Amino acid sequence: MHLAPRVLRRAVAGATVALLATAVGCAPQPEEKAASTPSGSGASACAKGKLATETSGKLTIATDEPAYEPWFKDDKPSNGKGFESAVAYAVARQLGYDKSAVVWQSVPFNKAFAPGAKTFDFDVNQVSISDERKKAVDFSSGYYDVRQAVIALKGSKAAEATTVADLKGLKLGAQVGTTSLDYIDDVVKPTRDAAVYAKNDQAKSALKNRQVDAIVVDLPTAFYITAAEVTDAEIVGQFENQGAAPEQFGLVLDKGSALTPCVTAAVDALRENGALAKIEQQWLSDAVDAPVLK
Repeated sequence: MHLAPRVLRRAVAGATVALLATAVGCAPQPEEKAASTPSGSGASACAKGKLATETSGKLTIATDEPAYEPWFKDDKPSNGKGFESAVAYAVARQLGYDKSAVVWQSVPFNKAFAPGAKTFDFDVNQVSISDERKKAVDFSSGYYDVRQAVIALKGSKAAEATTVADLKGLKLGAQVGTTSLDYIDDVVKPTRDAAVYAKNDQAKSALKNRQVDAIVVDLPTAFYITAAEVTDAEIVGQFENQGAAPEQFGLVLDKGSALTPCVTAAVDALRENGALAKIEQQWLSDAVDAPVLK
């Protein structure tokens, strides 16, 4: 979900090697890019450092602004600090691009997976893989397994919730376009319409000002918010996974991108060789547990 705030925000399972794509009306690849893209998904198409990228010899990676912790550090995606910055550079290295060959671009969260041609090679921004989004964009295999969590002010009625049913009568809030909002609408199904915010910062402010009873964010983000940003708030609990497979964050690519198999292979290799687990341990180790709301 970006549905996203700073040091601990947006908990790891097997490697899902599916090429995922998402919404109608997506513009085709420019002819010049398609013409220069080798056919097939073999080694030649994924030659290290020689992919058919937006800018020859460079790898353009996008994320939202501001870039929140613990996914990024100091609002600087290019510094290699924070879970997603570290993952992005690890994928880049796997593809044959060193840090000097990586170019960062700012793209709003919702725009990253909206229909239409992209100006980046891939986007990393806590975007959960979903069937709906697969209609408009491609996804790599998942690089992080995540759960959604509920935050409320300490001592409030919302903080006493122990089940999903306890949340139904509350005023809940989340960022627009996120799986956090989906969990409110589809899992909690509250009796009051959810408050929807353009940014997680606005959702946090609403919680502080008691304009909502609770907000929903991904679990790592919840740990960061309660530890460093809204210290009079607490994690009420986390939701169970919906369905057999866990919710996963995936790297977003243009619909039908020739880079999709290469980026997917890079993510899979990092999972298999233990690199993703090491990066998670370094940057998300504190986001380990919370009560499960059933």
